[in-house]
Amino acid sequence: MQKYKYTAVNLDNKKIKGTFIAKDEKDLAEQLAKQSLYLTECQLYSGETPSAFWTLGTGKVTLDELSNFCRQFAIMLNTNVPLLESIDVLRNQPFTSYFKSILDVIYDDVKGGMLMSEALEKHKKVFPDFFRSMIYVGEMSGKLDVVCNALADFYEKDQSNKQKLKSALSYPMMLLGLTVVIAIVMLVFIVPIFKDALADLDVEIIGITKVIYDISDFVLAWWRVIVIGIIAIGFALFMYLRTDNGKYTLDVIMVKTPLLKSIQVSSQTTRFARAFALLLTSGMDLTEAMEAVSVVLTNRYMRKHFQTAIEYVKHGMSLTNAFESIGIFPTMLTKMVAIGERTNSLNDVLTRSCSYFDMQLDSSFNSFSSKIQPIMIAIMGAVVGTMFIAVYSPMLSIMSSL
Repeated sequence: MQKYKYTAVNLDNKKIKGTFIAKDEKDLAEQLAKQSLYLTECQLYSGETPSAFWTLGTGKVTLDELSNFCRQFAIMLNTNVPLLESIDVLRNQPFTSYFKSILDVIYDDVKGGMLMSEALEKHKKVFPDFFRSMIYVGEMSGKLDVVCNALADFYEKDQSNKQKLKSALSYPMMLLGLTVVIAIVMLVFIVPIFKDALADLDVEIIGITKVIYDISDFVLAWWRVIVIGIIAIGFALFMYLRTDNGKYTLDVIMVKTPLLKSIQVSSQTTRFARAFALLLTSGMDLTEAMEAVSVVLTNRYMRKHFQTAIEYVKHGMSLTNAFESIGIFPTMLTKMVAIGERTNSLNDVLTRSCSYFDMQLDSSFNSFSSKIQPIMIAIMGAVVGTMFIAVYSPMLSIMSSL
């Protein structure tokens, strides 16, 4: 017996889609005919994650799609729409074709008797670990609608924070790119022109001017090697950053670099506080919630230390002391956790403190922008100023001798 995914029409010529177990296509058509359905199309049903290639997808579901899905799903569940019918409605919403193809598989699996969390587990590379864990918690606790609403809030805020980070980095990156372009134009086009013009004049080329001229000659003579070298180094760095060691090294740099540390720690803290409060509110015990929430710590350096805190708690240490021991979270979070443990209301305290950590993250973004922009402008000014001084100082020397 094999499982088929079919398309059929009924007596009213209405198209019907679904899955059915049959010996072969002929048997499938006979079984559907008994239900007054005429088979028009069928294929073997694998239940595997569809390929993103033909839909121009990325193989991942975006945060926007996840938050919209969760919000609409929660609304329908709140209005007592059955689970399967809710998924059926959502798979016909204007999501990307890739996401809709995933929802088609989930719908078929749930219709076949699977829990939604079980259906999601088949698509681990598509849906985030935290999302799948929370759907499981929602189903087990009977609070799937509440969990979906909270997930929508979580992903909406997470997406907003990522946009703020992109905005904070966009201007400095633009200045850096402009600086590189100006330096290349000067070395390749402007400097050779002035050098040729001064070649027949009795002007001694010394100091910074000689250094810039030598750099220009080197770039013009070896530009092919330089381009190949940059491409090779960039590719090697790209491949290294795709390895576990490379990702961990990058995360360590993000936490240890003064300008980036505040943003990274604040970002991870607000994700942790919101997700941890959500898990505790959903009914998980402390150690289970800690293990589940570790996946939202996208910084591998912080996640590694957090795993140490989990072991401390498992061996009887209080959460407050465990956080103090690993030292990766701000003092305010540790104080909030201490209050929550003391009053036996950890989930409420963390939920209410999320707004504070959001403000801290906004403050980190503003602080980063206010510090990095003057630095980048100073670097740009130094590079461009040095170039112009090197180019025009011989001209000024000639004019002064006249």
